[in-house]
Amino acid sequence: MDIQRGTATKKMAKENKNALLKSILLVTIILSFTVLLGGGYWIFKEQAPRPLKITNQKGEVLLTKKSIMGGQAVWQKYGLMDYGTVLGHGSYMGPDYTAEALKIYTEGMQDFKANQQYQQNYATLNTDDKAIIKNQVIKEMRKNRYDSSKDTLQLTDAQAFGLEKVRTYYKKIFTKGDSWGLKANLIKESDMPTSHRAYVDNGDQIKQISDFFFWTAWLSSTVRPGDKITYTNNWPYYEDAGNHLSFSAVWWSGASVTILILMIGIILYFFYRYQFSMKEAYKEGNFPRIDLRAMPVTSSQVKTGKYFAVVSVLFFVQCMFGALLAHYYIEPESFFGIKWIHDILPFNITKGYHLQLAIFWIATAWLGMGIYVAPLVGGYEPKKQGLLVDILFWALVVLVGGSMVGEWLGAKGYLGNEWFLFGHSGWEYIELGRVWQLILIVGMFIWLFIVFRGIKAGLKKESDKGGLIHLLFYSAIAVPAFYIFALFINPDTSFTFADYWRWWIIHLWVEGIFEVFAVVVIGFLLVQLGLVTKKSTVRQLYFQLILLLGSGVIGIGHHYYYNGSAEVWIGLGAVFSALEVIPLTLLILEAYEQYRMMRDGGVDFPFKGTFWFLISVAIWNLVGAGVLGFLINLPAVSYFEHGQFLTPAHGHGAMMGVYGMFACAVLLYSLRNVVKPEAWNDKWIKFSCIMLNIGLAGMVFLSLLPVGIKQIKEAFYHGYAASRSSAFLKQDFVQTILTWRAVPDTIFLAGVIVLTLFCIKALFNLRKPTHKEGEKLPVKDLTLDYEEE
Repeated sequence: MDIQRGTATKKMAKENKNALLKSILLVTIILSFTVLLGGGYWIFKEQAPRPLKITNQKGEVLLTKKSIMGGQAVWQKYGLMDYGTVLGHGSYMGPDYTAEALKIYTEGMQDFKANQQYQQNYATLNTDDKAIIKNQVIKEMRKNRYDSSKDTLQLTDAQAFGLEKVRTYYKKIFTKGDSWGLKANLIKESDMPTSHRAYVDNGDQIKQISDFFFWTAWLSSTVRPGDKITYTNNWPYYEDAGNHLSFSAVWWSGASVTILILMIGIILYFFYRYQFSMKEAYKEGNFPRIDLRAMPVTSSQVKTGKYFAVVSVLFFVQCMFGALLAHYYIEPESFFGIKWIHDILPFNITKGYHLQLAIFWIATAWLGMGIYVAPLVGGYEPKKQGLLVDILFWALVVLVGGSMVGEWLGAKGYLGNEWFLFGHSGWEYIELGRVWQLILIVGMFIWLFIVFRGIKAGLKKESDKGGLIHLLFYSAIAVPAFYIFALFINPDTSFTFADYWRWWIIHLWVEGIFEVFAVVVIGFLLVQLGLVTKKSTVRQLYFQLILLLGSGVIGIGHHYYYNGSAEVWIGLGAVFSALEVIPLTLLILEAYEQYRMMRDGGVDFPFKGTFWFLISVAIWNLVGAGVLGFLINLPAVSYFEHGQFLTPAHGHGAMMGVYGMFACAVLLYSLRNVVKPEAWNDKWIKFSCIMLNIGLAGMVFLSLLPVGIKQIKEAFYHGYAASRSSAFLKQDFVQTILTWRAVPDTIFLAGVIVLTLFCIKALFNLRKPTHKEGEKLPVKDLTLDYEEE
């Protein structure tokens, strides 16, 4: 009786502990998204105005809201966010058009006042006279003359002159090209409407995009009503416009580091005090032996083989586009003298393909893994599951092929009024036109349906609605659900507010939801293989999810510092993005446990390839996502660095190092059982893993990081616009570094080629299904409660 009572007491204590963790996770999610949505409403209410009319001092209309909106649509239509940046967001080959326009606008005002007062241009004045004019211009341009009651903005004569200077400059650039990758006559002066909506006039597209650039320069140099800083929190740095680092950026940089140190201590205490890890594994010397030939294989699992073969091919093609992009920094308008390659694949289209293919191959690998594990969770293969897997596969083929053709036609200007629907949406990372976005969402829901059919029996048997199988299902639901927010962006959405939703896709979908999915999947894989207990895994998963979502959701705010959002994001984004480092660091501890499992498995352990890549994921999580992310997320650093080469250093380390390496891990895990054991060769995988890691490290630390450090120094001493100019990229040091990048790129590509050949070979060595549809599978029952373990 006492023994039974003691056992029941222990079981109740464990359930109570998990119940507390579930409650904390639920509260964390609610609070985090409440702050994020509240902040989004604040962004919407406080966004810089797009005046109905902008006039000169005589009341003559100089430009209108339609012109600003039309200019933004032109910017999107031709995929220019994949060439340069606006408000610091976009690609890195071209200039930041906000900073460039601000410089031209400021210099125009200086010349106007210098000629008015001294009858000569600003550059010819002596030092004292320059100081007088400079102060006058700063005072004049920072005064906010927007009349909210009439929705109009009046420009002074000097500002109107600056506007004309901006228009003249960009008419020349978009007519003759910029001699640095932007083709002449890319934008036709008069063309069809720049949007699929009627609000944009037929008219001069070059004038429209010039007005849009001017508007971003105006909001970056005009003080918010009742405030002392501009709509962009004084970004970009440019002394002649009065833009300097704000107090908030300095204070919250220090505060975020201080809070990070405090939270590390607190979280490590709880981590070790309550043993939130997977250490409760197999007993020493009792490593589970895995017989692949005894593991069941179903029809849907075998059919994932073609998914992974396509994944590897897309990975290779994506890397080839990346190599072409790297070459354009050395030879911007041709490929080793071959100009027709640049004519067909200019930088902006190539960059869009490079990003989209990365998302496609990584997401497809994860989707294929979801299909593979479904029968293992549910314990049987639903009828017609293989047919659904085939339908989804061809839907993905149509999506990839169709979207790439559409993006090319759209960015080339061939789709006219339908660019947003079928062409290039104009937003970096979500280049897909609206129709392709909808197809992607439908495809992901088909995938969710396939997974649900496979794990439905497991869900019914698992009494704990917060158990391992339910966690796997919840994270799977979030994958298609969070991409829906891409539909909140339309051509008429203000740039600032559109960028708010864009980061929901980039940060919350790619960096957040997939991160959660990855953590849960790793836990499931380890339990399914018998390497850890369900009890320790579920407890550890809740702890990790609390940290990931508690820091990552609000941490999205580090993207909002200087895009025109409210100053409050400097504090929120700085603190919570700093805290994101903690859960990423803790994954290193789990990586050691995974290494120990692989080591103890000996030569007969069949999943060595998966574990090599999982360990790589943990290392890059800390270094690429954590350390490099922390570096650029500090507001005082971001102010000077925003949109420079340190960003892709972090991006490559996080995107490829974490999500790409994890995609390789789940690909190899899934293939291991569907490929004939005699056709498997770990030497190929080990070589690929080593080459990918060495190549990626070379890209990040020997190329992107050194250029980024020099670039931030250039911004500090000469202003942000100078750091983003082609003149900076043409410097001997930069060109030398970027030229030698070919070495790590080649090493990386060798790893990709070997992996691709391995996956294609695997496609011709697939096992035959061992169990029919509807037949029960002899797999580990993951619905057992903790005591039954």
